[in-house]
Amino acid sequence: MFTRLFAPKVKVSAHCDLPCGVYDPAQARIEAESVKAVQEKYQANEDADFRTRAVLIKEQRAELAKHHVSVLWSDYFKPPHFEKYPQLHQLVNDTLKALSAAKASNDPATGQKALDLIAQIDKIFWETKQA
Repeated sequence: MFTRLFAPKVKVSAHCDLPCGVYDPAQARIEAESVKAVQEKYQANEDADFRTRAVLIKEQRAELAKHHVSVLWSDYFKPPHFEKYPQLHQLVNDTLKALSAAKASNDPATGQKALDLIAQIDKIFWETKQA
């Protein structure tokens, strides 16, 4: 009796956790832009205290960017997307690795590489939104 009482009355489904519009690679891009900007500021400043703060901020932003990319991969992209874009798994992996490299480096080139890869995810993301 209890199982019937608490059983769902309506079954719903969606391709993501919430109705569309809550996912956007722009979040990852903004954080990665911050990573690169901090790397550039780090290179331009010799003050030890400034550099310490810069490294802390850069590492936090890189982790946030990795989080946003991971959420797209695990929550937004679904099997039909991976079928249409077979390179997507590798692209996400490469992006996460590039963000880890940027987190560990003060070279703005590593931040730029992460941004370039995020741009590729962004392109695929918006193509899937058109479908």
